[in-house]
Amino acid sequence: MEGMVSEETLRAWLWEDLGHGDLTSQLVVPEDLQGQAVILAKAEGVIAGLPVAQAVFALAEPRIAFTGLVAEGERVEPGQEVARLEGPLRGILAGERLALNLLQRLSGIATLTRAYVEALKGTKAQVLDTRKTTPGLRALEKYAVRVGGGKNHRFGLFDGILLKENHLRAAGGVAQAVRRAKAGAPHHLKVEVEVTSLAELEEALEAGADLILLDNFSVEDLREAVRRVGGRVPLEASGNMTLERARQAAEAGVDYVSVGALTHSAKALDLSLLVVKP
Repeated sequence: MEGMVSEETLRAWLWEDLGHGDLTSQLVVPEDLQGQAVILAKAEGVIAGLPVAQAVFALAEPRIAFTGLVAEGERVEPGQEVARLEGPLRGILAGERLALNLLQRLSGIATLTRAYVEALKGTKAQVLDTRKTTPGLRALEKYAVRVGGGKNHRFGLFDGILLKENHLRAAGGVAQAVRRAKAGAPHHLKVEVEVTSLAELEEALEAGADLILLDNFSVEDLREAVRRVGGRVPLEASGNMTLERARQAAEAGVDYVSVGALTHSAKALDLSLLVVKP
């Protein structure tokens, strides 16, 4: 997980849970007691985040041996072993909650992303994420989207130009915002603009937008937008993208379907850690 979460951050997250020590384990688990534990899937889903779980346990107790039993992106069934741990039981219990929290969160995102990717099979459309991520977890959550088979949209405000409703209002309209952005944008960045009607689509095309986001268009208007654009620029559909609506948008002919729910509404995959020895 190099570059996605620092050791300093993981240590801070561990400290949030451990504070000055695990009082319960200190009272009932002998300090030198060795043992084994497994992480089990309790629901069907797609696994993402084993490397970060391993990093958590390594910080909690360097003597823990962590063995992943499935690959990142692999689908698991209820009851399937996902990973096995061996080492001091106090350390395993110290890292358990943080490791599971992260693994469940990332696997939930990967699972939901995979569902959208499968819903779009047979079309040219690709699934994109958004910036609707958990503060502090953006790199990890966008990683989970990739594990699930989706693509990352811009990482933040600094690496992509997307003119949205409030930018358009501030600039005086679609055409004005696009022209202003095109005039000042670095040569390597494309200018994308969000439109909410076919009339705004025409403005965006005339002003020279490089990509156009069709926000909350009906299926009929999506088809008409694809017809009018005729492949001149890529089209992205967004807004209340259920699995059914995402499929309809893809069949209408758009190039991308962006889904905020991938990171803001994914249900955590149910996983648990069970001590199996002693």
